[in-house]
Amino acid sequence: MAVCIAVIAKENYPLYIRSVPTQNELKFHYTVHTSLDVVEEKISAVGKAMADQRELYLGLLYPTEDYKVYGYVTNSKMFRKLHNSFTDVMCNPFYNPGDTIQSKAFDGMVSVMMVQAS
Repeated sequence: MAVCIAVIAKENYPLYIRSVPTQNELKFHYTVHTSLDVVEEKISAVGKAMADQRELYLGLLYPTEDYKVYGYVTNSKMFRKLHNSFTDVMCNPFYNPGDTIQSKAFDGMVSVMMVQAS
């Protein structure tokens, strides 16, 4: 079951974080930020050998007592719906790249993904 979905900018900060149990939202923000360090380590460890691949499953990033955090670095295929919706946000002329994502359509698509994963 997916309880939190985050979209991270290439500069390593979150553009969007959505969690299902909203009472634990701060806990999930902390977990996402902690996992970003692991993402950066894994990407730099992979090096140039994997630079040609368009997607990269990073595996388990950060286990907690209650949850396990997995990571993907992707440009296509994996999370195609999420990527397509993210592309729609980026193509919006009123969106400033680097700002947090506040699109209702994107938020609705993430909600649907989280319900389907449970």
